[in-house]
Amino acid sequence: MTQAHATLLPPAPDEQLFATIAGDLLTTGYSINPCALPPGLAVELLQQLRKVPDDQFSPAGIGRQQDKTLDRRIRKDEICWITGESAAGRHWLDWTGDLRVFLNRHLMLGLFSFESHFAHYAPGAFYRRHLDAFKGQSNRLVSVVAYLNPDWLAGDGGELVIYPQAGSADGIRVAPAVGTLAVFLSEDFEHEVLPARRDRYSIAGWFRVNSSSARRVDPPL
Repeated sequence: MTQAHATLLPPAPDEQLFATIAGDLLTTGYSINPCALPPGLAVELLQQLRKVPDDQFSPAGIGRQQDKTLDRRIRKDEICWITGESAAGRHWLDWTGDLRVFLNRHLMLGLFSFESHFAHYAPGAFYRRHLDAFKGQSNRLVSVVAYLNPDWLAGDGGELVIYPQAGSADGIRVAPAVGTLAVFLSEDFEHEVLPARRDRYSIAGWFRVNSSSARRVDPPL
């Protein structure tokens, strides 16, 4: 089997990585793992990202559904949702599905579904400090960020900054180098994306719990 054909196969679950993420979420609430994404999957996702037409990316909003608004003073990235229609998208959703099962089995989080999108930050684009979910107001429970930027240099900027304590000025900086994976509790950690000096690509995703009720069915998106 050639290397080109190997990238078309879904990656096997990485139990050691999943165990590290679960342990980190249990002890600190966040897990930063450089070069953690299976290399074949990272390459496949980057190739797929480069095929997405520009008109399929749209300015990212703030909030959800009827509360969603656009505010370029807060975030200036563009996004394209991953639906699983491409082989790369399916393999990514399969891999994160394995992670969801592992976290549910070992941490009993009750994660129900997963949503994610490609994100493009043009030079100078940013996302101000924010939470992915507010306690009691959202069903996003665990945030996942994967980076797809080969040969990223320290001077290129674009770091994710995670703040372990609310209101603190000191944060943990994560360079958006290809294969790096950041996972954290959505309700607990403020974070931001600093401006980059070159095009910056990533995947942002969220594991969600089911908030369906007698009056409302909770969809994955």
